[in-house]
Amino acid sequence: MEKHKIDFHKIIWYFTIFSVIGLMIETIFCYITTGVLESRKGLLIGPFCPVYGVGAALLIVLLNNYKKEYLKLFIIGAIVGNVIEYMLSYILEAYYGTRFWDYSFIDWNLNGRVCIKYSIFWGILAVVLIRWIQPKVDNVIKKINEKVDKYITIFFIVNSILTVFAITNYQNRIEAMFYNEEKNNVNDIAQKMFPNEMMIKIFPNLRYVDNEGKEYYIKELVNYFNK
Repeated sequence: MEKHKIDFHKIIWYFTIFSVIGLMIETIFCYITTGVLESRKGLLIGPFCPVYGVGAALLIVLLNNYKKEYLKLFIIGAIVGNVIEYMLSYILEAYYGTRFWDYSFIDWNLNGRVCIKYSIFWGILAVVLIRWIQPKVDNVIKKINEKVDKYITIFFIVNSILTVFAITNYQNRIEAMFYNEEKNNVNDIAQKMFPNEMMIKIFPNLRYVDNEGKEYYIKELVNYFNK
């Protein structure tokens, strides 16, 4: 087996590059399957879909030494991809109280977080990623000065904090509208910086769960209360 060193420099740029590529894939796939062109972003600033960045980085770290073993790449890739997707879905829902994706309408799903259809997709992605895409990305990363690493890391930390801040206040505003009450934790600054119209455009598939466990698309609630 070939062994290649993977350090922080590579990992941070795998995350960055594949977050962008992932967003492009999500956007195109969504348009082809639904005819809808909408934002599939996972962060407030920039063209990033972090689930792909995290997934690709972990797949490369775990599968980097199996470049010529297609079956292993496919099987392990499918398993790892599912674990990543399930864990991220659970963590995001636990934190935000809402789901960023839901496969409940697809056959052979597990709690709506993962499904067989996308397991196959993860397996194929792992093979393509390790065999053909990673070497080309490595050539690009070699040309990036390592001094830039700290700046891109700081950018993602700040971006993540802003995203959490914006989404949390967005949900608090919707909850206040839903129950027709004043909410002390609704931040006026956040409302001005990240108004509902902007949040709908960036995160069109965010959902709100009421006290009875019923789920609503936040964009539909906003449109309803703005009538």
